[in-house]
Amino acid sequence: MTDYAVRLPASGARAAWRFASSPGWSRRIGVAGVVAICLVAVFAPLIAPYAPDEQDLPTGLQGPSWTHLFGTDQLGQDVFSRVIFASLIDLQIGIVGVTIPLIVGTIVGLFAGYYGGWLDTVIGRLIDIFTAFPFLVLVIAIVAMLGPGLRNLYIAIAVVSWVAYARIIRGETLSAKRRDYVVAAHGLGYSGPRLMFRHVLPNVVAPAVVFSMSDFVLDIVAGASLGFFGLGVQPPQAEWGVMIADGRNFITTAPWLVFFPGLAIVVVGFFFSLLGDGLADYIRRVDR
Repeated sequence: MTDYAVRLPASGARAAWRFASSPGWSRRIGVAGVVAICLVAVFAPLIAPYAPDEQDLPTGLQGPSWTHLFGTDQLGQDVFSRVIFASLIDLQIGIVGVTIPLIVGTIVGLFAGYYGGWLDTVIGRLIDIFTAFPFLVLVIAIVAMLGPGLRNLYIAIAVVSWVAYARIIRGETLSAKRRDYVVAAHGLGYSGPRLMFRHVLPNVVAPAVVFSMSDFVLDIVAGASLGFFGLGVQPPQAEWGVMIADGRNFITTAPWLVFFPGLAIVVVGFFFSLLGDGLADYIRRVDR
């Protein structure tokens, strides 16, 4: 990988522009799709034609039309507006569910891989314990103990998800700390924290960032699953999993209640997966 001890990376804005403008259809489609989804979520109050909790019982369970693009639910609420407003909540779940575990897992994995010894052994056994159980099962168990709600959902995802990032960073650090530039910096008398955060970290964090794209989708699916089971976001707040749960009893007579929130999850997963693949290809091309 690029020797950051010798050449510092370009600024974040320049690096982002080079990534977005570099060749590769999956990268460009992924960037465009993710940007569009984020804009829709941010400007939901301006895009949605109705308030997400605005009810009109006489118009309940109407099919898609020019008045209600995605139809209405059993309470007469506009499904299109609720899907738009739900995107803000679900993207927030993905962002928080990735950011906290990425920071915690990176720090833990960096210390474990660099210092090794008993610290690496303890963290390794802790990682083994967490990875022995399926991700969603652990999240559901923690939320069930803490109680339903968005805050407890964030806590559960943070407690479980850091393990994957710690394992990635630990493995990369074990390899990076033996490279020449780290050995040379150590010979110059640099302290351990300076070596880790200035010389090792920039060279090992890329795989964790690539993984965060797929983890983002996994967190959204987890949030929707918990919402479906009544453990995540609570009604009447709009969230894709909650909307699917509310519409399951009408799936034969009003399939749009389930179809459009499910389609939103698929679309978000598709674009973030393309972005992750494009990011991985870009990093491999830069390394060459």
